[in-house]
Amino acid sequence: MSLLIRPFMEKDREGVIALWRECGLVVPWNDPSRDIDRKLLVDPDLFLVGLYGDDSPGGGIVAAVMGGYEGHRGWINYLAVTPAHRSRGYGRMMMEAVEKRIAEKGCPKINLQVRNSNLAVIHFYEHLGYSSDNVIGFGKRLVEDGKE
Repeated sequence: MSLLIRPFMEKDREGVIALWRECGLVVPWNDPSRDIDRKLLVDPDLFLVGLYGDDSPGGGIVAAVMGGYEGHRGWINYLAVTPAHRSRGYGRMMMEAVEKRIAEKGCPKINLQVRNSNLAVIHFYEHLGYSSDNVIGFGKRLVEDGKE
């Protein structure tokens, strides 16, 4: 069966969170439901889900990606494909779909962050044409989920 890619819909929330949990993307300092709420406020059209087969109740969410564009650079977050559906090209298909939508907004370059210990994901992105920018990523929490 093929992968149906479409924008996130509210009915997808539980399935997307379950996917992120299955793929190890949920961390204690980020509430996944709040992350979805935040994403829906900015470029919700860049939050995509991939369904195995179709959009019927039996066609489950097997992939998701959050893209963003802030006027200077595009960003990729939360790319996930269920372990049972990997090695079928679904990650590449999700990336192509979100890259196309980001490019249509006029974005000249996409950035993403990968932990340097995650060699499999590094190789995946290199295969898609991404390369290291040899920069150090910095972050600062402005909101501690659950501590407001």
